[in-house]
Amino acid sequence: MSGHSKWATTKHKKAAIDAKRAKSFAKLIKNIEVAARAGGADVAGNPGLELAVSKAKKTSVPIDNINRAVKRGAGLLGEAVDYQTIMYEARGPQGSALLIECLTDNKNRAASEVRLGITRNGGSVADPGSVSYLFARKGVVTLPRKDLTEDELLMSVLDAGADEVKESTDTFEIISEPQDLRAVVGALEESGIEYDADEVEFVPSMQVDLDADGGRKFLRLVDALEELDDVQNVYSNAHLPDDVLAELENED
Repeated sequence: MSGHSKWATTKHKKAAIDAKRAKSFAKLIKNIEVAARAGGADVAGNPGLELAVSKAKKTSVPIDNINRAVKRGAGLLGEAVDYQTIMYEARGPQGSALLIECLTDNKNRAASEVRLGITRNGGSVADPGSVSYLFARKGVVTLPRKDLTEDELLMSVLDAGADEVKESTDTFEIISEPQDLRAVVGALEESGIEYDADEVEFVPSMQVDLDADGGRKFLRLVDALEELDDVQNVYSNAHLPDDVLAELENED
């Protein structure tokens, strides 16, 4: 969710957009450092690093920043980079569930900041396992609807391992098993279909519809969590119906 939010309304102030863009860059840089630490600085010989660098370039991260991240992650600049991935679970308004994924070099700091972010913004910290069972790890490709139909999209990606296509007002989401994500992306590229993002995410098995009051509280909670430096992604089963999004947008 860092860098953009599927729950966000369409009106944003420039400062908010710039802040999310900077957070998106930071997330991508961390991913590069982790991949370089795990498999070395040779992009050609490190598939994880090649993918991380490709995503950063697609999001217009400056090449100098990318190169420094590769060297720093591989230990070529004399700096030790050791990030841990930690998942926190929370309950939001009206029974919604959240998974907060952190990538941090300081577990105590991350835990403290995430807990504060949750409790100060109307959420509650959940016991391990009490929320995560509602989610499954899936490959997700997001693309604009444009002139595509759902059937046309399915025809392009079904043989590559896509499980389903979800349609919303402006976008399609192609869901697959994580190991089939690269094949799905390859099928889109072969068909000349442009996409916005491809990630392995935690996808909820069921959604919880929020009303306007719940939506306000939920967006405040997500914004607070996404602003934290250690938070990479926020996943939730909360769903804001179109009429609720429209009402919230009109309040901006």
